[in-house]
Amino acid sequence: MSETRSARVERWVPGVRVARTYERRWLRADFVAGVVLAAILVPQGMAYAELAGLPAVTGLYTTIACLVGYALFGPSRVLVLGPDSSISPLILAAIVPLLAGGDAGTAIALAGMLAVFVGLVEIGLGLGKLGFVADLLSKEVQVGYMNGLGITIIVGQLPKLLGFSTDADNFLDELKQLVQGLDRTDTTTLLVGAAVLAVLLVLPRLTSRMPAILVAVVGATVASAALGLAAEGVATVGELPQGVPTPTIPWTDAGDVIPLLLAAAGITLVSLTDTIATATSFAARRGDEVEPDQEMVGMGAANVAAGLFQGFAVSTSGSRTAVAEQSGAKSQATGLVGAGLVAVLLLFLSSLLADLPQTALAAVVIVAALSLMDLEALRRYRRVRKSALAISLVATTGVILFGVLEGIIVAVALAIFLFFRRNWWPHGAVLGTVDGLDGWHSVRVHPDARQTPGVVVYRWEAPLFFANAGMFRQQIRHLARERRPDWIVLQCEAITDVDVTAAEMLEQLDNELNAAGVHMAFAEMRARLQNLTLRYGLFETLDRDHFYPTIDTAIAAIQADRPDEE
Repeated sequence: MSETRSARVERWVPGVRVARTYERRWLRADFVAGVVLAAILVPQGMAYAELAGLPAVTGLYTTIACLVGYALFGPSRVLVLGPDSSISPLILAAIVPLLAGGDAGTAIALAGMLAVFVGLVEIGLGLGKLGFVADLLSKEVQVGYMNGLGITIIVGQLPKLLGFSTDADNFLDELKQLVQGLDRTDTTTLLVGAAVLAVLLVLPRLTSRMPAILVAVVGATVASAALGLAAEGVATVGELPQGVPTPTIPWTDAGDVIPLLLAAAGITLVSLTDTIATATSFAARRGDEVEPDQEMVGMGAANVAAGLFQGFAVSTSGSRTAVAEQSGAKSQATGLVGAGLVAVLLLFLSSLLADLPQTALAAVVIVAALSLMDLEALRRYRRVRKSALAISLVATTGVILFGVLEGIIVAVALAIFLFFRRNWWPHGAVLGTVDGLDGWHSVRVHPDARQTPGVVVYRWEAPLFFANAGMFRQQIRHLARERRPDWIVLQCEAITDVDVTAAEMLEQLDNELNAAGVHMAFAEMRARLQNLTLRYGLFETLDRDHFYPTIDTAIAAIQADRPDEE
């Protein structure tokens, strides 16, 4: 019994299993990887906190809490969580409408509530084994959303890079104020930001041995302190509050719950989509198995922990995970080392980054936003499927014009519409045989394809259900009127379901065709669907002898019944 209980605990708290099976020889590799990781976690955490409209130090609180939470409940050995460039704008969009006077304490509490809600939603999905929700965003919609998000982030960070601020409420207003404020550009601030941008963009192309973000941030901080740039008007981070926060339950007002829950649903969708994709990619490279439901529980635990420690919602970072892996990480001990070093910074070295220029953080965010964007995918969509390009561009436009949270709604609506469109108005094709090619092929693609006289072979490429039953009937009627065949053979390989509405339609259509002297036959229908038609009672109308394993056997049987035409 105790062994069963222990196994159950390890299944839901994988960190216990890691601690029990940890090998001492991993310690050095995990420690080195944790040191390298911490060097990246600090500037990115601070930058993404400001992107979320929160004090920079909250990014460090978030980093510590989420790494510990995931180390306990997350199943992946190397996945790294933390503040993320794709999540922070959603946090900003969620909390700004709820802020009455722009109070930092209220903003932190709202962000904490949001993180806890995100965590509870993710834990609920994981316990309910509902990992499929991560598939709600199709690839083209996801690319479009991320492109729009990247453009929005860049435009929002440019004023900080140039040394001034704006108070815009939307993208177009932000763009307008950016253009109007160009004459307020601080030259020194711009030069520092441009230098950091150059290092972040160029150094990775020259070498992968030195983290570009570490070189850029340390260089900017040293230069700022040595040259006294703060006195020249360059805004800096300033000294961070010393110490780490004690856990508290974040709360503002009951009226904030519903808006934050809606925002949590959007953040969960974006976060899980990215997390499952990243986890799958790294697991495949390491020969590990992905546990999507436990990943959601681990993500949820990380978010709840962040919310309780004055943090905000987090997601998986592919770039930070890659750094950990390349640095030799063997387990989640790497994340714990990174979290410990960030805690040491807050406890004993809180003034270390006081001279870090704000423009450097803006540069970090801008480069992160560029990494979100995938313009090559748009060129590929243009070549292979223009409808995918159009959908991706609509998703981008939705994010830019309506906002990041509203953009998620547009993106999800597009994904659902795309799914229904493909099944509501599916492709159908008349088939024939082609010399030199096996099987049956569309006569539209192969106009010289041979067809059997008096027989139309028709392929329907979707499940038969209430939404497309009428279109199916319309197309079969059209073929019967236009071609006047004796038989219509329906190729059923792509038909994965027949619902009640479609079954009644088939019964009525068969009676109608029989009255006109046309018979229907079915080829390659799954045994499960044949049994379903039996339960529907369709064999009383559809002849059970007219179900064939292949098109060729159907044609042979039809021709055998017409010996006079040989």
